[in-house]
Amino acid sequence: MDPDSIRSILLMVLLVGMSAYFSATETAFSSFNRIRLKGMAENGNKKAATALKVAEDYDKLLSTILVGNNIVNILLTTVATLFFVNEISRTHGATLSTVVTTVVVLIFGEISPKSLAKQYADGFVMATAPILRCIIVLLTPVNWLFSQWKKLLGLLFKSSGEQAVTEEELLTIVDEAEQGGSLNEQESDMIRRVITFEDREAQDILIPRVEVAAVPLDATAEEVVAVFEETDFSRLPVYEETIDHIVGVIHYKDFYRTDRATVTVAGLMKPAVFVPPTMSLRPLLNKLQAEKTHIAIVSDEYGGTLGIVTMEDVLEELVGEIWDEHDDVIETIRPEGEEGKFLVLCSTELEELMRHFDRETDCDATTVSGWVMETLGRIPAVGDTFAADGLDVIVTQVEKTHPAEVCVRLQEQSAEDKPTKEK
Repeated sequence: MDPDSIRSILLMVLLVGMSAYFSATETAFSSFNRIRLKGMAENGNKKAATALKVAEDYDKLLSTILVGNNIVNILLTTVATLFFVNEISRTHGATLSTVVTTVVVLIFGEISPKSLAKQYADGFVMATAPILRCIIVLLTPVNWLFSQWKKLLGLLFKSSGEQAVTEEELLTIVDEAEQGGSLNEQESDMIRRVITFEDREAQDILIPRVEVAAVPLDATAEEVVAVFEETDFSRLPVYEETIDHIVGVIHYKDFYRTDRATVTVAGLMKPAVFVPPTMSLRPLLNKLQAEKTHIAIVSDEYGGTLGIVTMEDVLEELVGEIWDEHDDVIETIRPEGEEGKFLVLCSTELEELMRHFDRETDCDATTVSGWVMETLGRIPAVGDTFAADGLDVIVTQVEKTHPAEVCVRLQEQSAEDKPTKEK
């Protein structure tokens, strides 16, 4: 083999290597962990800082990579064609060159380097950023031409502007960070709560009217003490005539610091804070902080009492359940004997139930109790069964006006059954 042929082979190997470099660079800079490199740069890693600086202008970076890759591939095709025509056959050399070059570029210039670059993206961008920065400088005139072409296209095809990151995209990022090990389960759960915090309203977390412990305005000291001791609450709403007419809130500290012989509820209570059921949790939290109170009365559209919401209820939407030494730990969803069966308190949020069984529902009810009654169309009796949203449900406990507990398991059959009303 003459020296010219050897030089041609060496040149083709070099061009394939450069093609692999450009392909790997494109993949690495589109998939590297920007947050991780930013942290490394803040800790003094110069390579990470250089990589981030190169990635700042992604349009210029991408055009440099694509121009370089195309130049390399065109040169490779030209050199390979000349080599095969001169060394193999003038008749079939061009065809053979096309086949061999396509296979070589596909395997060694595209698939292999891109696979490796995606797997080791962070290390690759830090190692190659200095070289790439030099190439960007060399191709500055070409990049300038492409930037003008981009401006022309922007005038012809006007975009609606950059869209902000949606809530769904943020949740997806959190899921990916958890799967990648950057966040543990507790951290990702808290971030999800913060992201979805604005979507929640007072009516989603309130203590319903039927469960509200309150005292009448004309209650005696002994009656108030009895309610405080029975409920272990630190604050109680005060109502006049009916609980629909709440006039204030009394705190147990204020009550115990005074002479019970002369104290009156009206003299100790603080003004009540009223909020609509549709108030979002963020402004609700701000209102509680501004009013320096830990409890708000949720009023319905007719001015009656829908329920109450506390500062603790709001904070639990951010950090999860908050327990103290006086709380009884209650499992709202607990296993029951046979595998796959769960006893569920009907006060449980419907969203929590569906999340537990990885199901979705179109029901507008907030709690499992509302879901059961809406599905059956009546107040259920013990033993009633129905199938809905991929779940088989048996009512196990009922109070006077609503179900208290149900037994739930995943449906075994694939077909969706209509609810049945059995006793």
